[in-house]
Amino acid sequence: MPAGGGRWGGFWEQRTRQLQSQVRAKEDKIAELETENAVLLLKLAEYKGKIEKSRTEATRISTLYNKQQRLQRNTRSALSQLDRVIQKLNQDIQAFHSSSRALLRDYQDEYQDRVSAIVTAVQRTRQSAETLLACQAKVVHLEQALQDVSARHQLERQRRKVLHNSLVELKGNIRVHCRIRPLLPFDSESDDPVLQSSSTSREVAHAVDDETVLVKCDRPGHPLINKTYHFERVYGPAESQSAVFGDVRPLLTSLLDGYNVCVMAYGQTGSGKTYTMLGPHSDDGPVLPLDPQSDLGIIPRAAEELFRFCDIPRTNCQIKDGPKCGGLISENPSRSPKVEVSIVEVYNNDIFDLLAKDTVAAVSGVKREVMTAKDGRTEVALLASEAVGSASKLMELVRGGLQLRAKHPTLVHADSSRSHLIITVTLTTATCSDSTADQACSATLPREQTEAGRAGRSRRTSQGASAPQLVPRDPAGHAEQVQARLQLVDLAGSECIGVSGVTGSALRETACINRSLAALADVLGALSEHRSHIPYRNSRLTHLLQDCLGGDAKLLVILCISPSQRHLAQTLQGLGFGIRARQVQRGPARKRPPSSQMEGKRRPD
Repeated sequence: MPAGGGRWGGFWEQRTRQLQSQVRAKEDKIAELETENAVLLLKLAEYKGKIEKSRTEATRISTLYNKQQRLQRNTRSALSQLDRVIQKLNQDIQAFHSSSRALLRDYQDEYQDRVSAIVTAVQRTRQSAETLLACQAKVVHLEQALQDVSARHQLERQRRKVLHNSLVELKGNIRVHCRIRPLLPFDSESDDPVLQSSSTSREVAHAVDDETVLVKCDRPGHPLINKTYHFERVYGPAESQSAVFGDVRPLLTSLLDGYNVCVMAYGQTGSGKTYTMLGPHSDDGPVLPLDPQSDLGIIPRAAEELFRFCDIPRTNCQIKDGPKCGGLISENPSRSPKVEVSIVEVYNNDIFDLLAKDTVAAVSGVKREVMTAKDGRTEVALLASEAVGSASKLMELVRGGLQLRAKHPTLVHADSSRSHLIITVTLTTATCSDSTADQACSATLPREQTEAGRAGRSRRTSQGASAPQLVPRDPAGHAEQVQARLQLVDLAGSECIGVSGVTGSALRETACINRSLAALADVLGALSEHRSHIPYRNSRLTHLLQDCLGGDAKLLVILCISPSQRHLAQTLQGLGFGIRARQVQRGPARKRPPSSQMEGKRRPD
């Protein structure tokens, strides 16, 4: 290389090194500046944050200030209003003070006037004191006289009842009691616009007193109805089941005395017959023991009452000393009262045994026939009966029979019975021999029932009715037995086909029910008119009840009616049936004649 080129090459190398040094210095400076810049950026961000916080705080302080200003303005406004109110109150107080002073002056004047009037009245009262004392003495005297008259009236009324019952017993008339049920919700349901417009739920049947029913109805387009009906007893809608059974209880004493007894409930569908006889509808049936305030009907109450009599301690009679008492109070268990139960229903004019062991599939009874026994009594051939030892066992059989009873819903009643139910309780007891035996037997009965029975026997004897004669025991020492029957009948309800809305098989059931009830009315009509022929055999119902209707049984018909205007026609028909039943005169009821115990054992079932 030439010498000049080498000199320039060193220069440029040196220059290059200088420039590289400068570049490195600049780069170091740049790095330093970048670092400083980053620090400055961090400080800038910090300052911006502080500035933002300051701005927010300033905004908050401004808002608080504005609120404080508004509060001050509102406070000044409220204070101004309060000041005006205070001024107004001060004005009112001043006006009140003025009016109070004026009122006080008026009161003082009025007070003086009243004091003067009181003084005058006191003076007048003192002047009339003697007159007042004389009037008070007259009032006391009149009240005592009224009490005496009321007591005599009540006594004469009770005497009249006793005499009337005695007359009924001596004539053998059928006792008829009437029960008016309360109004029920379905009484106001009707498809007839005429009935709807005339308020079908209005009561038209009323219990005037405990012996009189008043039917009063004034419907547009119909003649006025204003009739009264008289019965031995009338129960209003408010009277309890216990009150109804209270009039049935004496008949149980007659049953123990050896009389046949029949209690029958008659009325239209939905009038309360089954409620009266059994109580409220329940799938489990009546439950014993009874609560005195319960709604159970005649049948469960009669069952408990009957066994209460039978369970009385037997300490008043000694059989070995002579024939003083019979099986009712004998200490010999073999001579205790025997109670047997049979249950039948009359369905479509056929008789079905509801206790038969061969009941088909436990859905219906076994068909039976009515026959006339050698002694003239009507009986059901091959009728099943079961001995019971307690009221609960008896009601268990009744519940079983009710499950088989024919029922069908109608427009009138959702659980309408389609058959006549007849429960027969046969009580077999030993006879009492004489008056001494009567006393010994009656010692085990309640006092009121003993006195009633003794009074009844004395009346029958005084009127010539022969009391049962004692049949001496046979040489083997077997006591004489008496069988008395208690029949409890829950009749199916009479129906108007147009009202009940039944069709098909239910229509045939309704027709059979109405025909059997019409036959029952015909029998009562023939008996009341003393016809030579009584059409008992026109219906199996009347044929089966022949001994009760025309025989020697004590018969009580409980006539159940609805008070609603909707059922006026059926109510009048039922009341007419009751009046016809009251006109029947059958002669005095007679005790069942005794039969030897050995003969009873030989008699076929």
